[in-house]
Amino acid sequence: MLSLWQGSWIAAFAVGAIVWGLIIWAVLFHRKRKGEEGLPAQVRYNLPVEMLYTAVPFVIIGVLFFYTARDEAYVEKLSAKPDVTVDVIGYQWSWQFDYLGDGYKKADGSPISIVGTPTSPDAPGGTAQGEKPVLVVPVDKTVRFNLKSDNVIHSFWVPAFIYKKDVVPGYVNKFELRPTKTGTYEGRCAEFCGVDHSRMLFQVKVVTQAEFNDFVAQQKSGGAQ
Repeated sequence: MLSLWQGSWIAAFAVGAIVWGLIIWAVLFHRKRKGEEGLPAQVRYNLPVEMLYTAVPFVIIGVLFFYTARDEAYVEKLSAKPDVTVDVIGYQWSWQFDYLGDGYKKADGSPISIVGTPTSPDAPGGTAQGEKPVLVVPVDKTVRFNLKSDNVIHSFWVPAFIYKKDVVPGYVNKFELRPTKTGTYEGRCAEFCGVDHSRMLFQVKVVTQAEFNDFVAQQKSGGAQ
């Protein structure tokens, strides 16, 4: 996505430089000079130039479309068997993270579930009342997110991941990522969803596989995160 963004700007600067160059050239070399009377020679219906002006924009659009479609297909690709699958449920005004699969079930058969409450930007991460819900995932593993909503449209956004996707009622949006660096990353809803939209905050904590295994064991036993 960074390469696509950089390439689009390079193309935009190139087109801008050509257009401004033509404007400056016309202003400097085709201005009315002292002593000249009447209109300059009028030239119109220059078929080659008109064809060029028509063809070039289509070429630019076609190239940008090709690279956009290529990168979109790569970013939106879903693997057959992700390492971790999480149901992300957005609601007014927080998040619920349910870990799917037999390896993430508690003794009573229910999935490991992190349920959040509306919170403030300076709140710590955790699961207690008033703390940000924390989605824990292992580093260097493929993680699939199934995005669901119980009420209105939300948007799952982690700025550090350079990606966000809408959470739409009645429709499951899906995407995958493979985090390559451990750390704690802030997340939020990026779609205005009601009075406490600004408090719809969460964190994604990327940990080692051993730490993730400890997290799963704690959740299964009912311990604190």
